[in-house]
Amino acid sequence: MKRKVWLWYAFAGGTAIGASLLGLLASSVTVPAETVMAILAKHVLRWTWMSEIPVSQELIIWNIRAPRVVLGLLIGASLSLAGAAFQGLLRNPLADPYIIGVSSGASLGAVLVLFFQFTLWGLGSFSLPVMAILGGFVALVLVFGMTHLSSRNFAVETIILSGVIMTSFMSAIVSLIIALSQREDMSQILYWLMGNVGMRGWSYAQLLLPFSIIGALLLLMHVRELNALALGEASAEHLGVSVRRKKVMILLGASLLTGASVAVSGAIGFVGLVIPHLVRLVTGPDHRHVLPLSMLIGGAYLVLADLLARTIIAPRELPIGVITALIGAPVFAFLLIRQQAGRRGRG
Repeated sequence: MKRKVWLWYAFAGGTAIGASLLGLLASSVTVPAETVMAILAKHVLRWTWMSEIPVSQELIIWNIRAPRVVLGLLIGASLSLAGAAFQGLLRNPLADPYIIGVSSGASLGAVLVLFFQFTLWGLGSFSLPVMAILGGFVALVLVFGMTHLSSRNFAVETIILSGVIMTSFMSAIVSLIIALSQREDMSQILYWLMGNVGMRGWSYAQLLLPFSIIGALLLLMHVRELNALALGEASAEHLGVSVRRKKVMILLGASLLTGASVAVSGAIGFVGLVIPHLVRLVTGPDHRHVLPLSMLIGGAYLVLADLLARTIIAPRELPIGVITALIGAPVFAFLLIRQQAGRRGRG
């Protein structure tokens, strides 16, 4: 079994590297592979082995495609890791930051910053991810509050319904802000809301990176607790887990990852649903492997989804959220139907 798991690590790592290289090479403008490697060597390794690199090609690869690939890797890894944590904590494969309302709360926080153009004291450009994280966490608290009032045992159907209600409410507020606006740049915010990693640049990668690292460390440090919580809260308590405190830490880590990702890319749905579920199918429920493999495969998945979004109708681009929704929505429907059929069979 151990050998099989490590083979999956090799596959996931190779897929992430292959997807990244493909994201750099493939587009409407062709740049030779040798030139791409020379540009990467120049900027990453500080090693120049090609005498002359065309300025236009260097601009395309390093300033446009490379940040796009890096953001795809970071956002895909963050959303997949957050989804795996939510699924483990709630003990249900249907949990996902997008479905339970965290992404919509983060979107509202980010839109408030983009629309009113304000900065939090002392934070500067980091006001955008911080407000998105706060919005996502507030939405999560409200969803769990509604669930607790209507279902003491936190039934997943009630959580999903509460998430749908919260998503509708937050989306209505965002729509109201846009409808009342007379500004011409609202079309850009609308496009951003559909999910996009294009034309962001390295500054957005720098905004996302610290929150991704902190959120990932918080969750990876709690793999033991997630494994214990998968047995139920009572069993976790008997194993010595401080359930209430650890649940808060896990939720905080997942909210950090989701909020920061939404801040730079908009709401990209179903990544945190599809990838962790597929990983569990091949590796089993052990979060020591589910979490890191979800990060690797999730990053590769979003880079490939972005590549499809920008090439399928080239030279025009689709929002990446459209691609992930077209893939993820049928998977969500399949999981929901299968889960309900299983319950009827047991009944």
